[in-house]
Amino acid sequence: MQNITLAEIASDRQIEYVIIINPSDALRNKIVRIKEDIHLKYNENILLNTRPNIRLVKFFNWEKTEDRLIDHLKLTAMEMPPFKVSLKDYGSFPSHTLFINVISKAPFQMLTSNLRRLRPLIKSPVAEPNFAGDFYIPLAVKLSLPQYEKIWKDYRSRRFTGHFIADSILLLKRDERNKNYQIAGRFEFMNLPVSPKQGELFA
Repeated sequence: MQNITLAEIASDRQIEYVIIINPSDALRNKIVRIKEDIHLKYNENILLNTRPNIRLVKFFNWEKTEDRLIDHLKLTAMEMPPFKVSLKDYGSFPSHTLFINVISKAPFQMLTSNLRRLRPLIKSPVAEPNFAGDFYIPLAVKLSLPQYEKIWKDYRSRRFTGHFIADSILLLKRDERNKNYQIAGRFEFMNLPVSPKQGELFA
């Protein structure tokens, strides 16, 4: 594989990427209805244009490196077995965010650890990659303190349960010209061994 020259990098576009896990369609629709109910009841700042998902990492990268990144994401996903995701009740980040709790932490921690091995491919002069330290599905974000207190008083005692099988990750992308993310790739979990030669980042 040819090395990318400094001249090529200088003329390249910076792209914002996010790697996520999507819930099943039925569960995603259930969560969308909750978000819409919050919006109707409280008329608050809700992520209505964002489909419910669990974010693993957000980063910026040069667009010309995308093909190489995709190759290694395929290998990373191939190693991962499908796993059950359990959601239970509501949580919050005082004083700005309401979310649904992910209680099955271990497989997400393993997956994020595997993604951290790709750090040499997702370095950027713009910002360091932001790996998730906790795992959840956001419902309402960027709330003011009065908004947060009002919603959290209602939702902290409510109950929610849901389960789905995570069988893939999605790579989303957008640039400065686009508000919405586009799908750059879907990578299935296959529970297959990947040899050191296949997984080598700097062959």
